[in-house]
Amino acid sequence: MRHGPDAVSVWVARFAERIPQGGPVLDLAAGGGRHTRFLARRGHPVTAVDRDVTGLADLAADPAVAILAVDLEDGRPWPLGERRFAGVIVTNYLHRPLLPSLVAAVAPGGCLIYETFAAGNERFGKPSNPDFLLQPGELLDAVRSRLAVIAYENLEVAEPRPAVIQHIAAVAPA
Repeated sequence: MRHGPDAVSVWVARFAERIPQGGPVLDLAAGGGRHTRFLARRGHPVTAVDRDVTGLADLAADPAVAILAVDLEDGRPWPLGERRFAGVIVTNYLHRPLLPSLVAAVAPGGCLIYETFAAGNERFGKPSNPDFLLQPGELLDAVRSRLAVIAYENLEVAEPRPAVIQHIAAVAPA
């Protein structure tokens, strides 16, 4: 998935070029902002969303970054309304009720880049709760008939630590 705690995900770096140049990006569950920083450096205005935005504090004055402190699991409606993004990035996060909203947030010609833990990861430790582990093909099902899949994997990795992950890169029709 990535190497080092602040390193950009290899999957995100691989498919970032599929995000239309200069288009707005949503970094959902942005955490410390590693992907927010990476995509802002690539010339994208980035909306970084997380429940805890303390790891993004140094970006508060950056005009290319909008930071939203939102609890995405509190049952309230999708906080971004009808906004569309050239890129939607999600790593190491799963809240299934959001999947339709995330897919719908991809603008025409835009790209969804999603990567998180999958079933089978429980044998390596956390996360082990099935609520936080994708089932085989679940990301494929989430984008089916809405986005065109350009890459998908469900596999066991050894680095940065042993884990089972699923990731997808998919584009919306222009």
